[in-house]
Amino acid sequence: MDTFLQKCSGVILAGGENTRMPVLKAFIEVEGQRIIERNLEIMKQLFNEVFIVTNQPETYSYLGAPMLGDTYNTRGPMTGIFTSLLSSSNPWVFISACDMPFINERLIRYMASMRNNFDAVAPKAARPPDPPFAKRGIRGGKERPSGDYTEPLFAFYSKKLLFSMEQSVISGNKSLRDFLSGKRVKYITSREIRKIDPDAISFVNLNTPEDIELYLRAKDKILTAKTGSE
Repeated sequence: MDTFLQKCSGVILAGGENTRMPVLKAFIEVEGQRIIERNLEIMKQLFNEVFIVTNQPETYSYLGAPMLGDTYNTRGPMTGIFTSLLSSSNPWVFISACDMPFINERLIRYMASMRNNFDAVAPKAARPPDPPFAKRGIRGGKERPSGDYTEPLFAFYSKKLLFSMEQSVISGNKSLRDFLSGKRVKYITSREIRKIDPDAISFVNLNTPEDIELYLRAKDKILTAKTGSE
């Protein structure tokens, strides 16, 4: 295990309200395995401490992983990240969401190697997530917004951010992208990402029934991309 990763906790955020899906996003099966089960396996290979942040511990207790409830009774992933930083026995945490079925082990390792002199490491792609879907024209040829897009739910955070993040949570400023914009962040570029994850499938998330339908239509092509765990 990488020396730095031994000083980092792996965290899966599973605290969303799931209002747009008829089933729990974490329990969607990809290649015959629930998303959260696959992600937990990868996390355990990388980090010496792994836990799930959720306000539904009874739902995930079968996984046998430690679980944390949000420290503050506020909505949004920032509260979950703050809870992770506060509770972690390590100086860093790596955050992923429970609806990301293709997180890439090699990309996580690469991001970890870039953290020196920074307080966070996050991908900053040239366009929003779902690149396999957009790239293959499955959204009916709709134009995707241009410009850089930070993915804060596939990122490393240092405990040095604890105080400022708590202030953001208390004040109700929920945007992680706005929060990171004023911090010492190492942004991983699209070029760097695609050297490891050519289709950027690490950032695909299944948030809505439409996302599942799009995934199923693109499945054969998407799954030809390496997920990095081989």
